[in-house]
Parts: sequence; structure tokens; C-alpha cells
Amino acid sequence: MANLIYLSDNNFTSEVLEAEELVLVDFWAPWCGPCKMIGPIIEELSSEYRGKVKVCKLDVDENNKTAGDYGIMSIPTIILFKGGEEINRLVGFVPKAKIAKALDSAL
Repeated sequence: MANLIYLSDNNFTSEVLEAEELVLVDFWAPWCGPCKMIGPIIEELSSEYRGKVKVCKLDVDENNKTAGDYGIMSIPTIILFKGGEEINRLVGFVPKAKIAKALDSAL
């Protein structure tokens, strides 16, 4: 079962920047083909890393302030945050193994 948190411009700071654990944020949009392809992978990872990584999604169309703050030019973009700081960024469709490797190296 997926353990996803849906972010907005309003809760981004409290859910991501103030989080104590590692946070994965999937910047996406409903019309984006590659975002639809990576969506199930993000859900799988949210279950597999439950208790270790907070997995979040942010719709860039509905939350363009936060997307702009992080210079999101292409979607999907996955950003890993630790201690409120960006520590890794993956742009475009990437395989599950590459995302898992990035998570494992950040833990």
C-alpha cells in the first residue's frame, strides 16, 4: 500500500524542509506521460522505504510557486531532501533501480 504525501505550496516547508527524515519529492503533472510511467514506481518505493523515507508528490500545475522556487523546468523531476537541503536531483523518467540507489546512498 502506498504511503504518499501530497504536497502543496502551503505544506511544503513543514512536510519537506522541516522533516527530520530523508524526503523524496516527485514533481509531476497529471498530463505528463513520463510522470504517469514513473508514478507506480514512486508508489512502490513509498511502501518499500516506509519508516525510512518520506515520499511526497507535488503537482507543478497547482503549486507553481514551489516548482518555481526549485527551478523545475522538466517533469518528472525527483528531488531528495535531507535536513531541509536538496542533496540529489533526478530529471526525466529514471528506472526504479536508479532511484533506489540514490535513496540508499542518502540513508
